[in-house]
Amino acid sequence: MALSDFERLAHLPEAARERVLAGLGAAAADALAHDWRWLARPEQLAPEGDWRIWLMLAGRGFGKTRAGAEWVRSVAESDPKARIALVGATLGEARAVMVEGASGILAVAPWWNRPVFAPALRKLVWPNGAVATLYGAAEAESLRGPQFSHGWADEIAKWAGGQAAWDNLMMGMRLGGAPRVLATTTPRPVPLVRGLVARAGGDVVVTRGRTADNVAHLADGFLAAMERSYGGTRLGRQELDGELIEEVEGALWSRDLLERCRVAHVRGGLTRVVVAVDPPASAHGDACGIVVVGLGEDRRAYVIADATVEGATPEGWARAASGAALVHGADRVVAEANNGGAMVESVLRAAEAALPVRLVHASRGKVARAEPVAALYEAGRVVHRGGFAELEDQLCGLMLGGGYVGPGRSPDRADALVWGLTELMLGKRGEARVRGF
Repeated sequence: MALSDFERLAHLPEAARERVLAGLGAAAADALAHDWRWLARPEQLAPEGDWRIWLMLAGRGFGKTRAGAEWVRSVAESDPKARIALVGATLGEARAVMVEGASGILAVAPWWNRPVFAPALRKLVWPNGAVATLYGAAEAESLRGPQFSHGWADEIAKWAGGQAAWDNLMMGMRLGGAPRVLATTTPRPVPLVRGLVARAGGDVVVTRGRTADNVAHLADGFLAAMERSYGGTRLGRQELDGELIEEVEGALWSRDLLERCRVAHVRGGLTRVVVAVDPPASAHGDACGIVVVGLGEDRRAYVIADATVEGATPEGWARAASGAALVHGADRVVAEANNGGAMVESVLRAAEAALPVRLVHASRGKVARAEPVAALYEAGRVVHRGGFAELEDQLCGLMLGGGYVGPGRSPDRADALVWGLTELMLGKRGEARVRGF
């Protein structure tokens, strides 16, 4: 595909671009200021290829609305016969966000090619004759009957009409040579979103993104404030990082349970600190799970650090474990010894001669060992100080009755946590001593 003049300009080195821009006349500079191919980040531009549905799954503030409005504008300006459906969660949101919003269609339209908006008719009409009509997914039946060549469906994860509204929209996509729909949303694991993600690679193209990708256009301090408040939590991973986080039916831990067990600080001091290690089965095998847990003065267990390392030699992960023990003032290191117990102990002691090491042997399967620990969470006796995304993903993949369906081949982080909390809460208690934290 041939590049436009503006696209060729965008590919020039910065110094060369500045020289060209300085020499532009007023009309050319105005055109450049409205050229989305020049202004957009690559992930905000429509993907190449023969797709039918473009799903933009990204965090808040990523620029989804701007991307949607610019895509509609490009369709309307290039095709006088375009008949576009603009579907918001409600009709009011379609107007307030998609059309009249700060990044909506009217805001991005250049003054020389601005569509006329007729609110009573719910229509936008471009000078060339292209038409866009507003709908609310809450009134799914309003999409039954009309037909379209293109559609922009915004925030589909919160559509009250859900699948019914989507189905009616898709059944109306029967005009033109290649009907297409752009769906923009912050991810939630609702059936509609999950179904579209599952079709990725066929007629569905998925674009993912994070709030941080658009930091240049966010208020100063906003991202840092959001990270402080929500970093690592389920809400933060969903709303900021744009992750589609699903619950696994029958898992020992649920996302909701972990959110209920999350705190920002340790209350008081810690009377014990344990570093738990789940060594890999081979010298260059899976990750070595290293998790730090502490017993609080309030008699609750606190998960305070995940120091897991991947691809490390025995000496490497032993140094990581001893380092975690030093940083957090641990009084014991607990390590699973089923795979080469003597070697595990020797490398740990070699990393730190004074390190108190206790080897534990697995006589039951991972899930059987994890069940009483999950019960501690249910009883409110274990909390996480902050967020531990990778560890929590593994916990939510351990299945009641056996099996693991989480990320990676083995739940090494989760296994280490189970060993640590078993030592801290279910095993023999060591001498209690108060330490600051």
